[in-house]
Amino acid sequence: MPNIASVLKVEIVRLARKELRSEVDSIRKALAAARAEGAALKRRVSELERSLRQPARVAHARPPSPSPSPVEEADGADKFRFRASGMASNRKRLGLSAADFGLLVGASGQSVYAWEQGKARPRGKNLAAIAALRGVGKREVVERLAALKSGEQP
Repeated sequence: MPNIASVLKVEIVRLARKELRSEVDSIRKALAAARAEGAALKRRVSELERSLRQPARVAHARPPSPSPSPVEEADGADKFRFRASGMASNRKRLGLSAADFGLLVGASGQSVYAWEQGKARPRGKNLAAIAALRGVGKREVVERLAALKSGEQP
């Protein structure tokens, strides 16, 4: 027959292992989560470092843009943004044909179509005229067109 002391010792060891196992399991789960979070942070840092280095490479790869000539600066081409879809929507908002819009900005209807399709880009004086038409209403546009068609200056 086993000694009562040895049976008691075996039972105490079993219960202690059971308690330790539950504690260790929670610590293992926390450790696994911390490792996963650390790995995600490392990936994020390396991604950010890569994105910081990439524009520097692109900037070095491109040759410096030539300085604008005095004629281009005088045109004011740098002052105005141009988007083909924006010009097309403005022309439609005003209810103008391409020919009428071209007459207002000092170009042909074909040029207006080319600008809207992105096949060409307006020059400085045309850009200024297009920008001037952005905030104009339909009535004023009709008056300007009538004045241009009759030969007067607006």
